[in-house]
Amino acid sequence: DYHKKQNALRALQKKALDKNPDEFYFKMIRAELKDGVHTIKQPKDEVTPEQVKLMRTQDIKYVEMKRVAEAKKIERLKSELHLLDAEGKKPNKHMFFFDTKKEVREFDIATHLDTIPELVDRVYNRPTIATLQKETLKGATDPAHLKKLAQQRKNQYDLLKQRIEREKAMFVVAQKIQTRKDLLDKTHKVKVKKETTTSPAIYKFKFQRKR
Repeated sequence: DYHKKQNALRALQKKALDKNPDEFYFKMIRAELKDGVHTIKQPKDEVTPEQVKLMRTQDIKYVEMKRVAEAKKIERLKSELHLLDAEGKKPNKHMFFFDTKKEVREFDIATHLDTIPELVDRVYNRPTIATLQKETLKGATDPAHLKKLAQQRKNQYDLLKQRIEREKAMFVVAQKIQTRKDLLDKTHKVKVKKETTTSPAIYKFKFQRKR
């Protein structure tokens, strides 16, 4: 035992003498001493407090069930709103082509679209003059009523945005719970990508042929 320890000490001394003083590896900044014991600091997982709480208290089946319910509510809201006036939505472009500069100067968009100037800015429910002559304009026309309807529509879009963000968060939580369950398997694995607040960690598992 004495000679074994002496050989180990000599090997460590030789390793220290042969060490390159400019050598660097990442364990140098992740290592620390705790009560005289050399330990490696483990990086913390990127998880929000809400995700931690949900992962500890709920099962993946429950989270997936809630996510599917949220997705159905999102589809219902989308079908009602049609996403025509959604905030942040890329505006549609309607291009007109002319042969001469005179046509450009004399161009009137209301005349070209065959509607009245008050309805030009509408992206939906923009009847033509012929339709207006046959039928009365349906819907609200009073400015106060129109303002109230616009506010209600904005509230609906805000609700839709919140539900989309909640559905995405639940999807991430379900993935993280499944990843933690997969890690219980004793198969050798290597971490390929770290966990973030928007995605689970990615592991590469050793292939095993099953009989």
